[in-house]
Amino acid sequence: MRDLFLLALLPIMLYAMAQRPFIAVGMWVWTALFFPNGWVYGMASSIRYNLLFTAVAILGYLAWKHKPKVHLGMIGSFVLLFFLWTTISTFTSLSPREVAMEYWIRFFKVVMLFVFVALTIKDKLHVDFVLWCLVLSVGFYADLEALKFLASGGGHNIAGMNGHVLGDRNELSLAFVMTLPVCYYLLNEYGKQSKLLHLGLLGTMALLVIGVIGTQSRGGFLALAALGAYMYVKSERKVLLTFLIVALVIGLTPFISQDYTNRIDTIQTADQDASFMGRVVAWKLSFIMAMQHPFFGGGFKSLEYFPVWKELSREFFSYPWFYTGNAMPNTTVGRAAHSIYFQVLGEQGFGGLILYLGCLASTFFKAGSVARRAKRAGAPEWLRTLATMLQLSVFAFALGGAALSFAYVDLIFCLFGLVLVVEKRLLPATLAEMKAAAPGIPVPGAAAPGVTSPGVGAPRPVLVKTPLSARLNPGE
Repeated sequence: MRDLFLLALLPIMLYAMAQRPFIAVGMWVWTALFFPNGWVYGMASSIRYNLLFTAVAILGYLAWKHKPKVHLGMIGSFVLLFFLWTTISTFTSLSPREVAMEYWIRFFKVVMLFVFVALTIKDKLHVDFVLWCLVLSVGFYADLEALKFLASGGGHNIAGMNGHVLGDRNELSLAFVMTLPVCYYLLNEYGKQSKLLHLGLLGTMALLVIGVIGTQSRGGFLALAALGAYMYVKSERKVLLTFLIVALVIGLTPFISQDYTNRIDTIQTADQDASFMGRVVAWKLSFIMAMQHPFFGGGFKSLEYFPVWKELSREFFSYPWFYTGNAMPNTTVGRAAHSIYFQVLGEQGFGGLILYLGCLASTFFKAGSVARRAKRAGAPEWLRTLATMLQLSVFAFALGGAALSFAYVDLIFCLFGLVLVVEKRLLPATLAEMKAAAPGIPVPGAAAPGVTSPGVGAPRPVLVKTPLSARLNPGE
């Protein structure tokens, strides 16, 4: 039945995507994170939906007559420079060439998603559509898995699908946490328009939290706790959040197993936990690889290539200040870095890590800057909420990714592109609309053409002159 339903919808979706390139980009995001091939069988499972929707998005953009002006900005510059850096590191890779090229091609597709988000998404409707696609992929999966978790009395172990980019339960858990702020923005924007949407988004937020618990991921729990605290501070709806938190804690208590509680308790004694200290060993070997190859690192998947792992293990007792307790490197197989930061450090060197941190930091601070400028200018609430929630999603990734090899995932690069669009298109357009609607009122944050502001990120207010006759006859 699912096969027939998807095949029946496919021509309609392709037609809509051909007519509106932003729909194709949104569906590109949806297929990347939802993995439709894992849900269908027979002929429907043989179609490469992500490739098909990507091709339609590219062709639709090329045929688009009214392309928006391209803005790279600081975020775009960091992303493209980082991609160039990974290209060089691929040709100097320590891992087998075919493995390095395979993962470079995967990352190339991720960067292409970022590029087409930046090229195609131009207004609020477009941004909202992409965010709905994100919720209908990650959020939908969370809904199903969390309901199974509740129906089983907490016995169902939540994990991703085999072959999916979110197949690992720890990575899936982090994606759940990153989707929470997106749901909050959509709830704030669309919840008032429909009681069904209001209840659906509230329920999805609750089920996302339950999904994090159901994965039994310690990293996901830490990211959730930190996001909850940060979101509470940033939110203007603290009463609603307080009610949700209390209700979830009370409601989830019977479903939390003793095994999960014990796993969370090990966070306090991480230096005695074999699993965690095994990750610290991988971090140290990644650092050693970066010290041996400081510019471009070892290339994609180099640490997991056992000959490289074995060679690095011989230098394990170097840098004694890098504490690993009694843990030692595995002597039979290479391991993943288990940290986005050490993953990039080992694979792309110190230069690559600086560029990657530039991607994260510029996106985080630009989103915060947009929120502050929008508030200072009296812009509509949706713009401030959107920028703040995107910032929170990036924050969750930066924190939760510290214990995951998740550096090149589609989701974070999609967020990079959306923040770039919000900064370079939505904010200027909104301020311009406000200035046009009230020509005699200064608009804080709107810079006049050719005029640079004296402060960092704080443009001078623009005063628009009002004709003398209008000032003498205010009632007209």
